[in-house]
Amino acid sequence: MIPANYAEWRQCIEVSCELRLTADFVQERLAALRNPADSYTRAFASQYGAAYLAQVIGWYEQALASSGRPTV
Repeated sequence: MIPANYAEWRQCIEVSCELRLTADFVQERLAALRNPADSYTRAFASQYGAAYLAQVIGWYEQALASSGRPTV
């Protein structure tokens, strides 16, 4: 399943993948996803496209904002 909105994405991350969206984890993922040299990011963009990558970055930013930490 490819999440189509923030609620689906959050469900996928926290329930299906059993990951905690802590501020530290989210910041780590944002750093990787914003790095075009990162191999995971290149593979993700190649498979899902630049627009979906931008959407996922937005969802991580939303998760970070809801954690009380400022976005970077």
